[in-house]
Amino acid sequence: MGATVTDFVRTFRQRLFRLQDHLTRFCRGCDAVGIALPLSKAELEAVCWQLVRHNAPLADGGAELALIMFASPGGLATYAGHPLSAAGAATLCVHTFPLPLQMWRQAMRQGAHVVTPATRHLPPQCLDPAIKCRSRMHWWMAEREAHAADPRAMALCLDLEGRITETSRANFALVRDGCIFTPCRENVLWGVSLTVLTEICRDLKISLSERDLWVEDVLAADEAMLVGTTCCLAPVTRINHQTIGRGVPGPVFKRLMDDWSRLVNVDITAQVLACGDETR
Repeated sequence: MGATVTDFVRTFRQRLFRLQDHLTRFCRGCDAVGIALPLSKAELEAVCWQLVRHNAPLADGGAELALIMFASPGGLATYAGHPLSAAGAATLCVHTFPLPLQMWRQAMRQGAHVVTPATRHLPPQCLDPAIKCRSRMHWWMAEREAHAADPRAMALCLDLEGRITETSRANFALVRDGCIFTPCRENVLWGVSLTVLTEICRDLKISLSERDLWVEDVLAADEAMLVGTTCCLAPVTRINHQTIGRGVPGPVFKRLMDDWSRLVNVDITAQVLACGDETR
């Protein structure tokens, strides 16, 4: 029934980044929906590291890994032919694949284009956005709408009131007069990368605050960016075919990315740009 809680971790230099934060969110999500994990948090952490140690040497050219963990309540009772109460134990899986940095190369080079589709973000009254789950039919529909407008665009969903929320791959932030603004966390999945961004802004003495954001705010912004696990940060230079700021990756984005790169001892922008063409 799509009742699956998930999380997504990446490596830097083939070492998992902020695994504890991802595990905490994953376990809290499972608790919130009543999925009883067969492993403790500590046991699951050990499995994650064991898997990366095993799979990292198999990655071509020392590629970075994406690690996915997901859990479902187990077999669907209707198909199994027994009552829901006897459906059995939860299904827990952890797997890796090469981190798809090539998907972000165009955005890193020229800036992403986001489109606000007619499909709206699920309201928190229907599903707590703090639960990272795979019940994402609305995101699939939103992405189809965005790609109809521009094959390279990403869907940036609005809530029922028309406020900016997030994309299917990343959180959203904008820059105005040197300050960073993000949508309120009550309405979005607050990403681990947003927490890292908050820490970087504190170190750089850049103001970051949460507030309701509208399309008009994005059009009046100096810069905008996506904040997510795969690429950490990516500039956004257009919304609904209209230019944001000067239409190129801006100085605040570059300053933040430089500091993030120092944090992980990897030139993240260069790493993304070095990947192959995302159209292949």
